[in-house]
Amino acid sequence: MLKEFCAENFTDIPKAIQAGADRIELCDNLAVGGTTPSFGVMKHTLEYCSKHSIPVMTMIRPRGGNFNYTLAEIEIMKQDIKMAKEVKIDGVVFGCLTYENRINREQIKALLPLCKGCEVTFHMAFDQIPIEYQLEELEWLISQNITRILTHGGINGSLQDNGEKINKLIEHATGRIEILPGGGVTYKNLPQVAKIIAANQFHGTKIIEF
Repeated sequence: MLKEFCAENFTDIPKAIQAGADRIELCDNLAVGGTTPSFGVMKHTLEYCSKHSIPVMTMIRPRGGNFNYTLAEIEIMKQDIKMAKEVKIDGVVFGCLTYENRINREQIKALLPLCKGCEVTFHMAFDQIPIEYQLEELEWLISQNITRILTHGGINGSLQDNGEKINKLIEHATGRIEILPGGGVTYKNLPQVAKIIAANQFHGTKIIEF
């Protein structure tokens, strides 16, 4: 089982890797759900993690709040992706929605060409999509060669409560796109969560004990 540790800056990454983290999602400002870390944080983290063969996914998000971005914010995200590529980041994490909470396809298509050679995770913005449209939007993400979707299974309830929904996504996505359950996973409840959700990878800020 792969454990992705969600890190705020570099501080806890050495301890997390020593304790068994398999992949890092690098963020700043976790109090608002994570924003883009600085160039220096990205560079130092990647240099350290590459020595330990640990891949790093960096958040590309210009601010907290919703996922409805202006043209100026998309330009900022483009520059941040270029910055991440400069340090040879393994992957990027972002999501863009319309005001109807559907995937903003135009904005995603504007960002994807800059991500060539990187894994791309569509983050928990996916949970804002009305459930009746999620499979349709999942299919579109597959068509765009997105690597994985980070999901809590909904905006309400615990991960265990949303287990049935997540399992349906996993079944639908099998072999075509990865489903990464996250949000409330800890090293204490992971064994229980893994019995409910048929995933081979999980994500969290407390998924590793150190």
